[in-house]
Amino acid sequence: MLDESQAVDVAKELLPKLRQERARLTTLDKWYRWQQADLTLPRSATKELKALQDLAKTPWLWLVVTTLAQAMFVDDYRSPLAKETSPQWTTWLANGMDVRQIAIHRAALAYGYSYAVVMPGIDDLGRNQSVIRGVSPRKAFAVYEDPAEDEWPVHMLRDDPGGKLRLIDDELVHTLQREGDGGIRHAGFEVHGAGRCPVIRYANDLDLEGRATGQVEPFIGVASRINKTTYDRLQTQHFNSWKVRTVSGMSEPETDTEKARAQLLLRQADLLVAEDSDTKFGTLDETPLDGFIAATESDVEALSAVSQTPSYALTGKLVNLNAEALVAARHPLTQKVFEIQTSFGSSHNRTMRMSAWFEGDYDIATDVSASVKWQDLEARSLSQAIDAYGKAAKLLGIPPQALWPRIPGVSKTDVEEWKQMAIDSDPYAEYMREQFGAGAPADHKLGL
Repeated sequence: MLDESQAVDVAKELLPKLRQERARLTTLDKWYRWQQADLTLPRSATKELKALQDLAKTPWLWLVVTTLAQAMFVDDYRSPLAKETSPQWTTWLANGMDVRQIAIHRAALAYGYSYAVVMPGIDDLGRNQSVIRGVSPRKAFAVYEDPAEDEWPVHMLRDDPGGKLRLIDDELVHTLQREGDGGIRHAGFEVHGAGRCPVIRYANDLDLEGRATGQVEPFIGVASRINKTTYDRLQTQHFNSWKVRTVSGMSEPETDTEKARAQLLLRQADLLVAEDSDTKFGTLDETPLDGFIAATESDVEALSAVSQTPSYALTGKLVNLNAEALVAARHPLTQKVFEIQTSFGSSHNRTMRMSAWFEGDYDIATDVSASVKWQDLEARSLSQAIDAYGKAAKLLGIPPQALWPRIPGVSKTDVEEWKQMAIDSDPYAEYMREQFGAGAPADHKLGL
């Protein structure tokens, strides 16, 4: 735990590092938000060329991140020792994490890492309920003794609006204020009492040296090539994509009226007539765009390969493939999603255990076997899924109720509703309710 002077000293040490890291991540953010730096144009570049440059900027890397983010959604948290969803799931929903998880995932995918901060709190009825919030790495900087091995940071410095800083240590949240002369003043503190810095890191690809690489930085080179090729094509399309009519042996009009008449656009049925027999009419062919289009397609295919993103997700083109071919085409993305879900899932589990700790539920806080469950978003048709799971239930003896959550498009709420409907309509359950009342434990017969 830091005292006031130590907190100020640590903030002064971390603030330059936060600014340096923010500068690096801002470059990635511009590519992610399709606001990357302009191409190098000559000083004499016209407004037309600058407008074409803006048109050439396409959000390819945003699409790479989105394709992954849309395949990852947590919809449950439970222990293998318990039949029902963990009570901690209520805290998850109360914090709006069913939506906030998306922003945490996207930031970690784009920048390489993001954070969730857990703090003690009180709900509307005065009960302990933790507060969970995602934090962008552009707004905060966490320090680890060993970035590769440590689950919890030593400190985190957050840069808030209005010149306010917040420094989180193992016991306190220090509020600091930046002064006009560049100094930092301690403005108070709050006790969280976790015994550790309650900050959870979500890393896209954390290696043994503590480096986290996102889904933007490795592919900037390929995206730059695509934008450059697109810009070249737009120039050619704008200036040289039509035939140019030529005339030789014709005298130049003498008056302004004659010049205006000569500049009139030709219509489809018009004829070109010249009095001088030496006058010749001709055309200059347009520059073909096929080469630029082929180059763009080649670069997009390269982006698809190195980012493990199905080419149809980038191009929108889907040829007639059978089910096995579609699975093979999507397999690299499926493996990539599984790897990232393993990392993000571990972080979500720590977030849930930390929130349970603040709420005083130490059984959940120490249950390392509990884990979040990812919704099955694999691209399959409903008929394929029903057929496959029906065979699994019939041939392997798997209870049908256990397969309900795996049906595409079915949420956890749907499954719970189906379970209750199955109980309500079961004759044995109805008999048990008649004999023992509404709370009769009849659900065991249905395997629910």
